[in-house]
Amino acid sequence: MALTARNDAFVAFDGVQKSYDGETLVVKDLNLHIAKGEFLTMLGPSGSGKTTCLMMLAGFETATNGEIRLDGRPINQVPPHKRGIGMVFQNYALFPHMTVGENLSFPLEVRGMGKEERQTRIARALDMVQMGAFAARRPAQLSGGQQQRVALARALVFDPELVLMDEPLGALDKQLREHMQFEIKHLHESLGITVVYVTHDQGEALTMSDRIAVFNDGRIQQLAPPSDLYERPDNSFVAGFIGENNRLTGTVEDIAGGRALVRLATGELIDATPVNVSRKGQPTLVSIRPERVEYKPEALPEGAHTLDAEVLEFIYMGDIFRTRLRVAGSEDFVIKSRNTAGQRMLRPGEKIRIGWAPQDARALDPA
Repeated sequence: MALTARNDAFVAFDGVQKSYDGETLVVKDLNLHIAKGEFLTMLGPSGSGKTTCLMMLAGFETATNGEIRLDGRPINQVPPHKRGIGMVFQNYALFPHMTVGENLSFPLEVRGMGKEERQTRIARALDMVQMGAFAARRPAQLSGGQQQRVALARALVFDPELVLMDEPLGALDKQLREHMQFEIKHLHESLGITVVYVTHDQGEALTMSDRIAVFNDGRIQQLAPPSDLYERPDNSFVAGFIGENNRLTGTVEDIAGGRALVRLATGELIDATPVNVSRKGQPTLVSIRPERVEYKPEALPEGAHTLDAEVLEFIYMGDIFRTRLRVAGSEDFVIKSRNTAGQRMLRPGEKIRIGWAPQDARALDPA
């Protein structure tokens, strides 16, 4: 999805800051514009500011400075129940004394909707999440996955244009979590709603999002589609946080023609795309994704950089092999290779030669 123009944003944070004690900013000068119909994920470690941003948008927290707008209107002073926003929490937040149908009816009653219209909307919302047969049950009679479906249906039942989700799949097991990721994404696409989603799970963010805002220390480190974040990280934090990443320390020897020549700490010379370096003598961290590295000579791309390596660990993971190597002073250099017919298993202590295409290495700021 194309970036939305500043004046056309459906959700807009302009210069937003948040402090709980009047001194320390947990959100620092946030400027973020979200298009109508977009699925945007706020991703980051605990304490990075992502959940606080979501709570300010929902109205459960108040911005210390700056303005938040929804569909062009300022909402800083609008109470949560008047913002018309659907909300899904990690703990589901269902009323235990109410049936599933009554849980869904509640937000409709608050809006003064008649009984017949309520029943129609409840049935439709439950059918969306394959829970139509469970309207008479109470939350305690449902599994965790079923409760999460009900919570999602309750957020959708009054046809909000914006739905906020705060770690909604965090309490589910891996298989159910992955299934629900696709269900939520399909609902988003079919209904055309705008979704702002908070998670610390990078795989979840990459799977579901149109764009991802990577947070750290109260700031957005990079805002981009999933493929850009993974293939072209802006800094060492994003490179390390999104997916597995090999990092080799070195110093910039030269920069010319859009390439950086880097001397590694062990003396080898390699070249890389300069991202956060601009001059000779700068320390740098060279980033290479594990799946971009080859150890079979016939598979090395033309012009590949090659380095000596020693196998430290070889792990069979079913669809892939994960090999940990000692490379240029690092003992955490990893190769991920597909489990294909005739693939040779490596042995700890084996000496091999590895390589990658020069364009797959990025010279970033030191961690």
